[in-house]
Amino acid sequence: MKFLDQAKIYIRSGNGGGGSVSFRREKFIPEGGPDGGDGGRGGDVWIEAVEGLNTLIDYRYRQHFRAQTGHHGQGRQMHGAKGDDVVLKVPVGTEVLDEDKDTVLVDMDHAGKRVRLLAGGNGGWGNTRFKGPVNRAPTHANPGQEGEERWIWLRLKLIADVGLAGLPNAGKSTFLAAVSAARPKVADYPFTTLTPNLGVVDLSATERFVIADIPGLIEGAHEGAGLGTRFLGHVERTGCLIHLIDATQDDVVEAWRIIRGELEAYGQGLGDKPEILALNKVDALTPELRAEKAAELEAVAGRTPFLVSGVSGEGVTAVLRAAWAEVLKRRGEAPPSDDEDDLGQIETTPGGWAP
Repeated sequence: MKFLDQAKIYIRSGNGGGGSVSFRREKFIPEGGPDGGDGGRGGDVWIEAVEGLNTLIDYRYRQHFRAQTGHHGQGRQMHGAKGDDVVLKVPVGTEVLDEDKDTVLVDMDHAGKRVRLLAGGNGGWGNTRFKGPVNRAPTHANPGQEGEERWIWLRLKLIADVGLAGLPNAGKSTFLAAVSAARPKVADYPFTTLTPNLGVVDLSATERFVIADIPGLIEGAHEGAGLGTRFLGHVERTGCLIHLIDATQDDVVEAWRIIRGELEAYGQGLGDKPEILALNKVDALTPELRAEKAAELEAVAGRTPFLVSGVSGEGVTAVLRAAWAEVLKRRGEAPPSDDEDDLGQIETTPGGWAP
């Protein structure tokens, strides 16, 4: 399925049905009087966040959504039925923006959330409503009220607890495949990852969180270089970022500075999120080179980086534990103890993988 995280659509609620002008005419009933029914209400436009969706591809080939017009009233005081509603089903994490693509109207941040975007028009009154002592035989009825219409943008921001950041070929997809059941494409050329990927990390039966891998950033991404910063929106909701740096490159400090600069330039609080720094691909380095590059990073970042390898699995669990502690802080729960005895035994899924 093609990944699509933005879509512009037109929505319109239904018009109200018109009231009826009718008179009761039956044999042996003189002066039957008016009996026109009211028109039905027009259909509404709703949006609902549902589980099981992770793309807005349903709105790529259909951009117009119109609710049904209310049914017209009829004689014998029969009121028209309400028009059918339109329900837009979107993935959890979808934002509804105004046509200016800046004003957020609704944030569908949890499954089951349902919001009415446009209300249908009221149905018109039939001539029965207008009879009185003076006007005993009204010959007019109200038309239905017009529905509402507007253009809106749908923008998807994936719901994840932890985000992966780094330059292209920093090993983010390999790391995601090593810690979860996700199987992103892995290749030895830049920009292998073209769309975000999600994976679920199971540290134990009670320790589970979602991790997001986005396409790599390069210098000038905030100005549109490479794939730009479009996909950074998918890590805006995360509690922390795991910043992976390729330990095999010559200047690891410059790689760190590039990503930090792009996060700061993007804004939206990404630069202030807790950052877990990790030197990746250390399985290809000698112990001396590991220590040297780790010392260089620590000097500029102010903290000791984790030494990890997505291929061999070295240091992966320590990084995940650090990320899990940040997730718990964000959820307002107590972080795990630093004592080794309190970490517990990592449980594995029978017949499955383990971090």
